[in-house]
Amino acid sequence: MTTQTATPTESTSQLVTTSNTVRSAVDELAPQINKAMNALEAASRKSRIEAPLLELVRARASQLNGCAYCVDMHSADARTGGETERRLYALPVWRDTPFFTARERAALALTEAATRLSEAPVSDEVFAAASEQFDEVELAELIWVVAIINAWNRLGATAHAWPLS
Repeated sequence: MTTQTATPTESTSQLVTTSNTVRSAVDELAPQINKAMNALEAASRKSRIEAPLLELVRARASQLNGCAYCVDMHSADARTGGETERRLYALPVWRDTPFFTARERAALALTEAATRLSEAPVSDEVFAAASEQFDEVELAELIWVVAIINAWNRLGATAHAWPLS
């Protein structure tokens, strides 16, 4: 299925064409790596951290990385897990809303910092805030989940490996 859309960019009046076609079926072309990545993903889902929070983390990282497939998937998974539309809509502006707990805020702050490493390293303050909300094992699991979703996002945003339906 191919869907073509044209949207103006923020900095110019030029149109950017996007499509819903697979650029590279990386999962099929490198099955041994895909198998390892899926095993890593499966292991990350055995975390002690509550699943709804991890879906917020995955959705937020996906938003930051511009991976349409992952934003769609993790938003849907979050809704299926009981997440409200209001909180999902507020996710890009979570700092400016009262809708998120201290634990969720710490996870989202760490997610954003780890996702935006090219802008700055994860600060001691962000790491300390996460350490206050998560025990050592949970914090390690959270860091892994963020690393894994960032890897998936890079595959999705680069290869457009999986079409939206």
